[in-house]
Amino acid sequence: MTKPTIQTLKELKESSYQSKSIQQELAENLKKKISKGQNAFEGIHGYDHTVIPNLERAILSGHNINLMGLRGQAKTRLARGMTNLLDEWMPIIKGSELNDDPLSPITIEGNNIIDHKNDQTPIDWLHRSERFFEKLATPDVTIADLIGDIDPIKASQLKLTYADQRVIHFGMIPRAHRCIFALNELPDLQARIQVSLFSILQEKEVQIRGFKIRLPLNVLFVFTANPEDYTNRGSIVTPLKDRIGSQILTHYPRSINIAKTITLQEAQVQNITTDKITVPELALDLLEQISFEARKSEYVDNRSGVSARLSISAYENLISNAQRRLLKSKQKTTQIRISDFLGTISAINGKIELTYEGEQLGPEKVAFELINQSIKTLLPKHFPPIKKLTKTQEKDPYDFLIHWFMEDHQIELTDQMNDTKRKKIISSVPGLEEFLLNESKKLDSKDVLFHAEFLLWGISAHKKISRYQIQGGHRFKDSIGSFINRL
Repeated sequence: MTKPTIQTLKELKESSYQSKSIQQELAENLKKKISKGQNAFEGIHGYDHTVIPNLERAILSGHNINLMGLRGQAKTRLARGMTNLLDEWMPIIKGSELNDDPLSPITIEGNNIIDHKNDQTPIDWLHRSERFFEKLATPDVTIADLIGDIDPIKASQLKLTYADQRVIHFGMIPRAHRCIFALNELPDLQARIQVSLFSILQEKEVQIRGFKIRLPLNVLFVFTANPEDYTNRGSIVTPLKDRIGSQILTHYPRSINIAKTITLQEAQVQNITTDKITVPELALDLLEQISFEARKSEYVDNRSGVSARLSISAYENLISNAQRRLLKSKQKTTQIRISDFLGTISAINGKIELTYEGEQLGPEKVAFELINQSIKTLLPKHFPPIKKLTKTQEKDPYDFLIHWFMEDHQIELTDQMNDTKRKKIISSVPGLEEFLLNESKKLDSKDVLFHAEFLLWGISAHKKISRYQIQGGHRFKDSIGSFINRL
């Protein structure tokens, strides 16, 4: 829709416009979307039956909201998404400092403009994209930043006493009148600053240096908080929690498929790669499984959470590693490999907080362990499970592969070797490709090499063969079997 053409108060009164609070505005537009079966929060996945219903109830109730959850759980995105429930355009008195409603101004300035110009008061229109204010709560945030302060320069220029409301320079919250105001990481805000929000939330009063003004601000507050902050840095003071209408708990994706949808939506990958780099579905599953393993690993501090950004950054690194291989090998196309996952270690290390045991092991080894464990978890979903011990008469489906390595054979797979050489090396293992195609009837022939590499790593993860890290890849062999054969 284009910007409305109404330019004066008289035209606004003659139109169908009616003043309403931001809470009413959000609730009415949400009701329309729900009745039409439309999704009110596009681009948010995994919250359809948990967070979003609670959020919709809070909006319909006209509540201020506190989104509580660990990092990387789309709390800020949910807050920003609420702007889509606002009316597209909102009328304000042109030149007003606090977005005064032309039919119900709250400031001296707005009332003076109407007193002088009456029906010819100029009207401006504010788009809903400009009605979202956001502030990160840090220990250095002051009352002046949020609420305002007396401006001595303004008092001097206007020749006013400090008792006059016009000498106040308003902060971010008053300037968010008729808007959504998001305050991120609320527990990081000093307790005395949190206390200053009491009267705004409940009594609609602004208090600046003992100067109390009855200013009926109409703001919807959306706070975000990390539960870990309660022990590390600060807490939300109890009276403030009491004044927040709804506290909604967020969570991480609860399935691999939802996690994949989020990663593919958020990853910043150049369009050129989609034609030149193929990504097997198993590679995407493995990428997400790393995050799931990290959230339950003894080496990772789960209280701080494992952000969804881990998978997003790791996917970007995965694609970049394959793109780098294309540039160096002069090939036109390539496929993601297991060895490419070595390039994701820097992304993994930057997204996890280690426990004492993890620090002792070291970040790189923890990342290797997470990849290793992810392959072990996914392997039984695609291939026969690997048993630690088998009975004498029981046939192990992997005997052909283990015996081949025991006969002093070995292979090396790196992330930089060209596709032709990689295919030749994997094809040199007798019966491997046939086994893959027989075990998985739906396996696409172009994904056979990735599944072969995945299976080799899986067998080594179960200690059936040995895997040694080499520069940019891995060597698979059976040291003990080879030694015995030589004897």
